[in-house]
Amino acid sequence: MLSAYKIIAKKRDGLELSQEEIKWFLEGLIAGEVADYQMSALLMAIYLQGMTTSETAALTDCMLYSGEVLEFTDDTIIDKHSTGGVGDKTSFILAPIAAACGVKVPMIAGRGLGHTGGTVDKIEAVKGFKTDLGLKFFKKQLMENSVVLIGQTGEIAPADKRLYALRDVTATIESIPLITASIMSKKLAEGARGIVMDIKYGNGAFMKKKSDAKKLATSIRQTGLRFDRNMMTVLTDMNQPLGFAVGNSIELIECVEVLKGKGPKDLIDCSIHLAAGMIHIAGLASTMAKAKTMAKKVVKNGEALKKFRELIELQGGDSSFIDDYKKLPLAKNIYQVKAPAAGYLKSVDNTQLGLHCVSLGGGRMKKEDKIDFGVGFYFYKKLGQKIKKGEVIAEIYHNDEQIKLVEDIAELMVTRDMKLSKTKPKVGDLIDETKISWRK
Repeated sequence: MLSAYKIIAKKRDGLELSQEEIKWFLEGLIAGEVADYQMSALLMAIYLQGMTTSETAALTDCMLYSGEVLEFTDDTIIDKHSTGGVGDKTSFILAPIAAACGVKVPMIAGRGLGHTGGTVDKIEAVKGFKTDLGLKFFKKQLMENSVVLIGQTGEIAPADKRLYALRDVTATIESIPLITASIMSKKLAEGARGIVMDIKYGNGAFMKKKSDAKKLATSIRQTGLRFDRNMMTVLTDMNQPLGFAVGNSIELIECVEVLKGKGPKDLIDCSIHLAAGMIHIAGLASTMAKAKTMAKKVVKNGEALKKFRELIELQGGDSSFIDDYKKLPLAKNIYQVKAPAAGYLKSVDNTQLGLHCVSLGGGRMKKEDKIDFGVGFYFYKKLGQKIKKGEVIAEIYHNDEQIKLVEDIAELMVTRDMKLSKTKPKVGDLIDETKISWRK
């Protein structure tokens, strides 16, 4: 006879749980027959002992079918997920690019918490844009316009919300099997036939070590294959902000600039690479090289920007900000941060930069915190670049009453968060590793 005690003890001792045991435990939690403290004990046992590929797939399966599951047969329905970082804004670029190339992109996005920003928070800077739309609208918009963006809904993988709340307070967030099941249950439930995973590593990422990012990538691909999905994982460096902009409105502006054929090189390269992956695993291009050519073409001819404009308008947003950035909420004051000495930018404490944005109101530490869309940073230098003494290295967008806070942030930036060296440092590649797994 199954019991919570026996299952916890089995995993505590490093033994493999059966699909039946995992299902019994999770269904018991949802039904109120398994207590939160028992689930917490199992989560800690999983954190310490890990899970096999079969266990991870079984947990994903149980979380997936705890709510509504969208079923599609169209192999061009491909989603992308990022583990998050500072200035990570690629969704607004790659989704319209992929859609303009024939991919159908289903996006159920989240809000930011801690030092990283949220996709839903950023897009809600657009006046009138609605993200609290149900799955009926989601399906219709996806099939008719090829791209849709809504907020997370209780209809999709509700068990994940319950487990995440427990993981958050029991120091078990960093478990690779639990991360895999959390991500994949939601992505599979929204009907994606293939998934591109942008797994970030570095001091501004969830995964600090590249070795841990590689383990997560392997786990994600293996789980996706067990559910008969095409998978692509990409490891990307998050030791500095992606692009130059950090903050809600200012990041949207940078995305539009990229869709207009401008913008920072690192953001362009990352977005094109991820969009090409979506095009490739959708079967619309036989190689990544051909997919990248397609992606660049729809940016150059304006089709990607047109698709982005359609997305905004079809979800009730005022698309005029694409032509006039003043239509977005932007803080009216700009404080210039100047380099105290000459040198090369050696390192950036990316997490601290993200937390500075939160302290200005651009993010949240608690779920109930209100977002200020207009504040943020614009950085002028990347790692390895030369800086002159007195040169402006960053701008801080802020409100009138924040000047003391801004001065403190600027001081921390130049004394602690952005380190200079006399010699030019070696800088790693932005895109580190790409692996594709095809379903049979």
